[in-house]
Amino acid sequence: MDINRILADLRAEHGRIERAIAAIEGLNSTGRRGVGRPPKRVITRRGRGRMSAAARRKLSRLLKQRWVAGKMKSRAKAKPAKPARHMSKAARKKIAAAQRARWAKVKEQKKTA
Repeated sequence: MDINRILADLRAEHGRIERAIAAIEGLNSTGRRGVGRPPKRVITRRGRGRMSAAARRKLSRLLKQRWVAGKMKSRAKAKPAKPARHMSKAARKKIAAAQRARWAKVKEQKKTA
């Protein structure tokens, strides 16, 4: 009788019994067996829908009818552009003089401080 051969047969039988027990427990259990973080939810990205040629023609026809009826014209009207505002030379000189006076005051305060 070869003891090594008997041990190998018993180990193989033990493995088969363990797998059978695990399978039966898996059928009987209702909860998750795994421990830890749950699996990530797979988020599928939907591609852009493709419009058929017939649908494009129909949409084009409807939009043209709306333009003709005037429904789209009210949206298309642009506001009149405001004229550019210009400052007179006198006003620029007045502002520049006031700014120079402010800076002179700041410099004088720094000297006295």
